[in-house]
Amino acid sequence: MKDTHMEEKDSAPLTATEPSPQEIHQTRLEMVTQRIHEKEDSYKAYNFTQLQSVSLNIFFDLTQEFADIEDVYAVCVMVPQTLFNLGCALYVLDSQQGVVSCASTECPGQGRDVRFVNTTTVEDNRLFIPIKGNSALLAQLPFPVKNSIIGMLEIFPADGLTEHDRLFWGRYANRIGYHLHNRFISSKNEEHVQFICNLIKDIGHNVIVPNMYFKLFYRRLEARIEMIPHILEKIESIRGQSKSQDDEKKSDLFTITQDIEHAYNLIKEQYKEIYSHYQNTSLFLETLLRSSHFEEGRYVLERHICNFKSQVIDPQVERYRPQFEERGIEIDTSMGGVPDQEVEVVVDVGLISQVYANLFSNVAKYAREVDEGFGRRRKFMSYGWEIVREYFGPGLDGIKLNVFSSGPPLTQEERERLFSEGYRAGNAQNEHGTGHGLYFIREVVGLHGGETGYEPTPQGNNFYFVLPFGPEKA
Repeated sequence: MKDTHMEEKDSAPLTATEPSPQEIHQTRLEMVTQRIHEKEDSYKAYNFTQLQSVSLNIFFDLTQEFADIEDVYAVCVMVPQTLFNLGCALYVLDSQQGVVSCASTECPGQGRDVRFVNTTTVEDNRLFIPIKGNSALLAQLPFPVKNSIIGMLEIFPADGLTEHDRLFWGRYANRIGYHLHNRFISSKNEEHVQFICNLIKDIGHNVIVPNMYFKLFYRRLEARIEMIPHILEKIESIRGQSKSQDDEKKSDLFTITQDIEHAYNLIKEQYKEIYSHYQNTSLFLETLLRSSHFEEGRYVLERHICNFKSQVIDPQVERYRPQFEERGIEIDTSMGGVPDQEVEVVVDVGLISQVYANLFSNVAKYAREVDEGFGRRRKFMSYGWEIVREYFGPGLDGIKLNVFSSGPPLTQEERERLFSEGYRAGNAQNEHGTGHGLYFIREVVGLHGGETGYEPTPQGNNFYFVLPFGPEKA
């Protein structure tokens, strides 16, 4: 499986109907420019006074300055009071508990009935303006809303307000709505982040630490299993000493010995499988649930120099070997370019092991029989690696790691989308999966400074990734 198609990386050419990134960016710039001109025309039409324009700027500056939401509520009502000598009250939805009076320049009374309005109205010499949130982000609010309304602004007295004044206070209410909406979402997100941080601590305390005890339990179980050979030795010793026993009893004793040996071999094999599964699960669990991932909001690598074959590949081969055998998939390393010598690479062992786990899992699902000629058909897989000189530039070598499975090659359309989140190729029918595996591979390999790719061959599909190799990238 030599590298004869290195130019076929997973960056597929764009189709004729698909806009280029430059075209998309230019379209976005033109759209924003148009909105700027539309806003410019709107503000000219508003014809706000200098004081009105200044008040909007003051509102924006102060709401950015104050961190406490109660201070922001005070800003909302004191701008009209201080700059325009108008009374003001602000009412905002409070989670699932309904409506509360958040702030006011007078004391409206705790028992006052507050009714939200859908449109700007005047009642009892008071101007009532609905406060609306960002309609595109309503689902992210921590409470349900109707008609995008998250609160109400009350300005009084209203008898001296002109239509132009009412237009201004409507725009002012809009500023309040968008700012409070963002505040509510930010507060909700902070709560979620705090919950996740606490969850990670709980997982560490209640899952990862207790999981370490399984290793002790397995060792004790192994010790009990290893008692069986000693029992067999005693039985054999007794059988040899009991020369006076008749042939029938000797035959029974011999059968019992064979049965115990058979049971021992089965238990020992099952123990190895369970322990191997435990080791993989522990490695993946501890790797994915590192606190550093959640603190940074992304995967954080813990690089170590490792023997790639014995520490990464071999454990995953043994893990998936039973699945390969169950599905009639031969492991053929004769074509995989596996060198006899070990190779050392600086990687995050836990994450790269999961890259191989995803690739081998796909082999188990999607490998198919192929015709090798002379009427011979078989289903097989192969894996290996090769050094690619100066793959990442002058003096910067790469190591290309391949996982091949037999079967029909993927179509050109499938190749272009292989490593996209959620995408599943046509051969994924009747096989369980989410379309996340190859995307995960691309992300992890990218964090290592590497590249992922796919190569079709006459007999199947080769998935590969290339990692920096050598002290320059260590």
